[in-house]
Amino acid sequence: MAQRDYYEVLGLDKSADADAIKRAYRQLAKKYHPDLNPGNAEAEKSFKEVNEAYSVLSDADKKAKYDQFGHAAFDPTAGAGGGYGGGFGGGFGDFGDFGDIFSSIFGGGFGGGTQRRNGPQRGDDVGVRVTLTFEEAAFGCKKDVSYNRLHKCPTCNGTRAEAGTTAETCPDCRGAGQRVINQRMGGMTFQTKTTCEKCRGTGKYIKTPCQKCRGMGLERENRKLTVSIPAGIDNGERIALRGQGCDGKNGGPAGDLVIEVSVRSHNIFERDGANIYCEVPITVTEATLGAEIDIPTLEGTVKHKIDEGTQPGAVFTLRGKGIPYVNDRSNRHGDLIFTVNVEIPRGLSDKQKAALREFANACGEKNYTKKGKFTKSFKKKEK
Repeated sequence: MAQRDYYEVLGLDKSADADAIKRAYRQLAKKYHPDLNPGNAEAEKSFKEVNEAYSVLSDADKKAKYDQFGHAAFDPTAGAGGGYGGGFGGGFGDFGDFGDIFSSIFGGGFGGGTQRRNGPQRGDDVGVRVTLTFEEAAFGCKKDVSYNRLHKCPTCNGTRAEAGTTAETCPDCRGAGQRVINQRMGGMTFQTKTTCEKCRGTGKYIKTPCQKCRGMGLERENRKLTVSIPAGIDNGERIALRGQGCDGKNGGPAGDLVIEVSVRSHNIFERDGANIYCEVPITVTEATLGAEIDIPTLEGTVKHKIDEGTQPGAVFTLRGKGIPYVNDRSNRHGDLIFTVNVEIPRGLSDKQKAALREFANACGEKNYTKKGKFTKSFKKKEK
């Protein structure tokens, strides 16, 4: 099911300012709060949807990403915001004024979420996808990757303030990041803690924002890296390069670069873990008389002897000729398992047909044990 537009969830249009977003959120959060709608699954679903929308639209950075890329800015399977998804692990961890809403209804004091904005914040992860051939995945390789990430603004060094200026203590909340509002509801007075609109909960006010990054503290860059892909990696597996994602805020650590591997199919082999499988065609003569046949492997062909009387569908195993176990220091490999498929000749000449009939007449029941047993069983049932 398609995810609803966050502005639609809050009943707003994209021109709504921070105050309008907050008012809409507070009204809907109270309306759908689970404690006021016990047992109502639809209300609970709407409450989560409202909180998710507000967690993005109330944050200036997330809102800017959402306005530009929509839901793809926070979707690890999409390409916006960094090659393969602007934020593996970015998530919606901060639900903003959830504590404030709870407090306004029950008079409690949860509102600790807004104060965390002053502390170090880890940067978002960035995801990219690389496509490998079957052999590259088996033996390992190096791949060049290019991706977009947010890095610390070199002009303001992440302070968000213009060079030569500094952030000031917010005059509205006096550095607390929150404001206390008294409200009367139903003849009762409730005290509510709400995020300070002026500093957006940081406790710091940027009077002169950095012109280069427009007060964001971060700017977008394209980065290129050469990545070592380990031997034995499989389709859908991921590699995390620590600290190569988006830079953090307020001195927080950088996120990771998460590489998801996609492996192309092979024209001969199929893979299951460290084992590989293939089908090898052989002639009727080879199956009947036995032969030494060529078997393809990832490192070239090898000779393998099959016994006379080999039946179609017979399975053979070549130990250690499969895929190496990823990151295994003992250098163990899986197996190559092949099935023989006896190919029946076509387009025989009259001379070849005559020779084949002569061969068939020369064969007795003992040469066809399965056919003989089947025929005997069938005739018994007819009697």
